[in-house]
Amino acid sequence: MGIFGNFNSKKKENLDKGLKKTKESFFGKLSRAVVGKSKVDDDVLDELEEVLITSDVGVDTTIKIIERIEERVARDKYMGVEELNSILKEEIAGLLEENNSADVSDFDLPPSDDPYVIMVVGVNGVGKTTTIGKLAYQFKQAGKKVVIGAADTFRAAAIDQLEIWAQRVDVPLVKQKMGSDPASVAYDTVSSAKSSGADVVIIDTAGRLHNKVNLMNELSKIKRVMQKVIPVAPQEVLLILDGSTGQNAFEQAKQFTKATEVTALALTKLDGTAKGGVVLGISDQFKIPVKYIGIGEKMEDLQIFRRREFVETFFEK
Repeated sequence: MGIFGNFNSKKKENLDKGLKKTKESFFGKLSRAVVGKSKVDDDVLDELEEVLITSDVGVDTTIKIIERIEERVARDKYMGVEELNSILKEEIAGLLEENNSADVSDFDLPPSDDPYVIMVVGVNGVGKTTTIGKLAYQFKQAGKKVVIGAADTFRAAAIDQLEIWAQRVDVPLVKQKMGSDPASVAYDTVSSAKSSGADVVIIDTAGRLHNKVNLMNELSKIKRVMQKVIPVAPQEVLLILDGSTGQNAFEQAKQFTKATEVTALALTKLDGTAKGGVVLGISDQFKIPVKYIGIGEKMEDLQIFRRREFVETFFEK
C-alpha cells in the first residue's frame, strides 16, 4: 500500500485544490525569506518564524517548530536552505502525531448496540449546518443509518437550513418549533434514533457565545437528557471552526473548550483561505484531534483529516 493507502486520487485531487491558496501563500513567503541565503542561520530562522506566524500557525506552535529546527541545526552543524522544506515537513508531521491527530478510517464507527451520538457545537456562521449536512451524507454513503436533531431552537433559520440538508441527503430530521427546549429536541432525536435502529445521531446546538454560563448550562442539560436514553451519549462533541478566520478560530476554540468537553474538531472553509496553517496551531494548542476538514462546497468535500496526507499535500511542489 502506498503512502496514501486507501486515499483515492479524487480525494487527493480535492485536497490539492482545497489547500492551494494556503500552499501558494506559505511557500511564496518562505521563498522570499530564504532568497540569497545558502544555509539555515539565525536570520533564516527569524524569517521562518515570521512566515509561520503570518500563516496563522500561532505563536506558541511556531516557537515549538523553530526550537526543534534550532536543535537540528545545532546537531548537524551545517544545514542548507534547500533542506528546510523536508525538515519543516518532518517536524510538522511529528507535531501532529504527538497531538493525537491520529489517522482514522473513512467514516467508520466503533461497534455498539446503541446509536453513536455526535453533539455539534460552534458559533453561528462557521459552517455548522453545512458540516452537519455533509457529515450526514458521508455517513450515509458509508452505509450508516443517520438521524439529525435540530436542537438549535434559538434561530428559525438554523432549523430551516437543517431541514433543507436533511431533504438533500434524504435522512430523517427531528425538530420542534423555534423557542422549544433544546434538550427536549435532543431527547426526542436520540429516542427516535434508538427505536428505529439508527447508527448515527447528529445533534445541532445553538451557536451563541455571548454568555458562556448559559451555553455551558444548556449543553450540560442536553447531555443529561440524552443520557437517559443512551448512558454514554454523546460519544463525540464536535467543535466546528471556520479555518478562514485564522486567529479568531483559536479564540472560539478556547471559549468552547471551557464551556464543554470537546472531543474532536472540524475545520471548515479551508479552500477559500490562505490561513490553512491554523489547522496545525489548533491541533497543537488544544490537544484535541482534528477529525474533519472542509475543503469545498460539494457534499463530498468534507474529508477525514489524515495528517500524513495533509502534510504530504501541503509540502508537495
